[in-house]
Amino acid sequence: MQFKQETLHIGSVSIHLLYYDTFDPTDYLDHLTEQETERYFTFTHIKRKMEFVATRFLRHGIFGFTHIHYNEVGAPYIEDEGFISISHAKGVVGISFSKDFPVGLDLEKIDARLVKLSSKFLSAAETNALDTTSALEMTKVWSGKEVLYKIAGRKGIIFSSELHLSLLENNRWKGTIQSRHKTLHTEISIFTIEDLVVSVNTNALKSE
Repeated sequence: MQFKQETLHIGSVSIHLLYYDTFDPTDYLDHLTEQETERYFTFTHIKRKMEFVATRFLRHGIFGFTHIHYNEVGAPYIEDEGFISISHAKGVVGISFSKDFPVGLDLEKIDARLVKLSSKFLSAAETNALDTTSALEMTKVWSGKEVLYKIAGRKGIIFSSELHLSLLENNRWKGTIQSRHKTLHTEISIFTIEDLVVSVNTNALKSE
C-alpha cells in the first residue's frame, strides 16, 4: 500500500493530507505510540482502524511519536507543538496546524443529501443568500460550520442560529459564532480538491 501525501499552506496555517485506499492497518502499527496501539485494539470496524492508523501515520511524519491528546470537549492537541485539528473523509485524513491560534479543519466529500438537509443548518439569511439547490455550495457551508463548531470550544451549539457564514470572495468566507454573551468572528478558507471540500480557519477568533 502506498500512501499519497499533500501539504498545503494558507497564511500561517498548514494542512497535511494523506490519501489512501484499502490497506492492512497492522502493517503500520509501528507508527503508533504505546497508548495508541492499546486503543487501536479496542476498535472492531476495519474502517475505523484504517482511519486511526492513517491519522497516526500522518502525525508521525509531521511530529514523530508525539502523542495526540484530547481535551474536555474532544478537541485534539499535541503538547508543546501549537494547535492542531484532525478530520477525515472517505479515503483521506487531514491534520491542520498553527503555532499561533486554535485551528479547525474539516474534510467533506461533496454530498447531495445536504441540499435536503440545508434547513437544519442554515439561517433564514443564509437560505436567501446562498444557492440551496447546489450540492457543492451546501457541502461548503456545512463544512465551514463544522470548522466554526470545532474552534468554538463548547458543545450543544445550534448550527442554524449560532454559526453563520457569508462569502467574501472566491474561497474566502466570513465565519461568525454567536452566543448570548459575545459574538466572535474569523475568516475561513473553503476550497475543493476534486470531489473533496476542505475548510480551515485562517486566523484567530476575534470579539466583535
